[in-house]
Amino acid sequence: MQIETLLEGEAVNSAELETLLEAREKGEADFTLVDVREVFEYDQGHLPGVDLLRPTSTFSDWAAELIEMSRRKPVVLTCRTGNRTGQVQRILLQNGAEKLIDHRGGIMAWHGDIVRD
Repeated sequence: MQIETLLEGEAVNSAELETLLEAREKGEADFTLVDVREVFEYDQGHLPGVDLLRPTSTFSDWAAELIEMSRRKPVVLTCRTGNRTGQVQRILLQNGAEKLIDHRGGIMAWHGDIVRD
């Protein structure tokens, strides 16, 4: 699947996200990967290439930031199973966000490396 098509969709699976991350490393894709899990979850392990950690417990503090960011370039949301990202995506789209992509299945569906700090 073409990179542009993935970045225009509403969701990606783990294999597609891995393709996007590889393309971004080569300068062939531009997006922001945001993990919406809590700090303790992130510290236990996260996907390589995460640009921002925005815990859902502080959603009201960063929602406007992501809405604005999504108007400039695609934002891919990831979490543990995809439940929180689906909720965040729905709320942000209802409030003017544009390019939000849900990583379906979250880190539980990820088959690649996990970064452990």
